[in-house]
Amino acid sequence: MTASIAHLSDPHLTTGPLGGAPAEGLHRALGRVLTLDPRPDCVVITGDLVDRGRPEEYRALREVIGRFPLPLHLVAGNHDDHGSLLAEFGGTPFMGEGTDTHYAVDHPAFSLVVLDSAVPGSPGGHLGAAQLEWLDKALGRRPDVPAVVCLHHPPIAVGIPFLDGMRLDDGEELAAVLDRHGNVARVLAGHVHRPVTAAFAGSTLVTAPSTHLQSGLALRDVVPGYLPEPAAFQLHLAVGTAWVTHTVPVGHAAATVAAF
Repeated sequence: MTASIAHLSDPHLTTGPLGGAPAEGLHRALGRVLTLDPRPDCVVITGDLVDRGRPEEYRALREVIGRFPLPLHLVAGNHDDHGSLLAEFGGTPFMGEGTDTHYAVDHPAFSLVVLDSAVPGSPGGHLGAAQLEWLDKALGRRPDVPAVVCLHHPPIAVGIPFLDGMRLDDGEELAAVLDRHGNVARVLAGHVHRPVTAAFAGSTLVTAPSTHLQSGLALRDVVPGYLPEPAAFQLHLAVGTAWVTHTVPVGHAAATVAAF
């Protein structure tokens, strides 16, 4: 059975005078998703859905994604507010029909397992023992079906010191859980506003670029700053028994986008 997942990240939607560009970036990326043939089974957005966690920002997000015709799953990031996110999207398919910011959705060809690594008031990430125990059980429910684990903060250093200082702080504990399961096809993250790929816990870790602005590739300990590099998203595709990842450009001279 074929399967594919469009992986977007870090739209940082906001309202007011600065709200136009982030909303346009996300809308354009989703429109690009709809031009893929065949279309993906679902879309996941790995956190920093909005910029300041305000209720009106989540209402703006619903304006952008509300009519999108494919299943779309939301992940909390450090810029998100749990209460406001759940007030707008809890109990809907965007959050797995549940009222928690961690949840699992069973697609026919794979399981999508969403974690919440956000820590209120901190740019860094943490999962904690309770959520890792939940993950262990979630991965064991369909052991013969590929699982894709999604969170905002990368669980390893990516070589950008400023961002590595705010990665997931219990990445080793996450790896220990994933090592117990042989069905984890991908670990998807955001936060770094750049495409990064690395081996992790017997699987492959992939971060997606932002649909708005990209982080500078600052390999020394300086603040990277943000660049108007072309936006993009990742397409994770099952090819036979393997999974491969394609980077799909969106900004500048990218392909046609579809309206929705």
